[in-house]
Amino acid sequence: MPSTLFKKGDRVRHPRRPEWGIGTVTRVEHVTHTGAADSRVWVRFPSMGEKTFLAGAAELEEVAGEAADAASSIYSRPSIAEIEANSGAGWLGKADGGKIAEAMTAVPLEATDPFLSIRKRLENTLALYRFDQSAAKLIDWAVAQSGLDDPLSRFNRQELEQLHQRWIFKVDTHLTKLLGDARREPGAVDSVAASASPSAQRAVKRLMSMVR
Repeated sequence: MPSTLFKKGDRVRHPRRPEWGIGTVTRVEHVTHTGAADSRVWVRFPSMGEKTFLAGAAELEEVAGEAADAASSIYSRPSIAEIEANSGAGWLGKADGGKIAEAMTAVPLEATDPFLSIRKRLENTLALYRFDQSAAKLIDWAVAQSGLDDPLSRFNRQELEQLHQRWIFKVDTHLTKLLGDARREPGAVDSVAASASPSAQRAVKRLMSMVR
């Protein structure tokens, strides 16, 4: 049975969403649910940002030792805080500006994971188009990409907009390749796009002309 009593710092996986990778518990609130001890836990995943769960319902699984290290090496990317700590420089430092920009503009693993089906990668990629440059969604994107609770503590609005533009270019490039790969599965693009957001549908229409 998966443990439902976690502590801050525990490393966990969501059994139904393995592409999220290994998350770190950042906050725990012990509760009673249907007469049994349970936990409300806040977990930061490497490419999804922070998620909140009732641990028993989510069936989160604790991962420890070498297994956690191995999984993290596959799924995780360094957070902005980790990059800065390792380099000893801030956002504007030449040593880490490139690494920080790379982290902020990386396409999330759930969109690129080769162990997922093409349909699932398409679905996850199209979901990324929910992040536009409106104030709230830009901050949501920055939280997910940076792992920071308050991205405006490290970046200003103009920097985030510039990084987002570079990120969406990479997402477009990745989606173009996926659309080409999806031709091996007739109907895959139409069925996935049908339930996607209008912005994602516009991206599919725009990029299909580039598929060879």
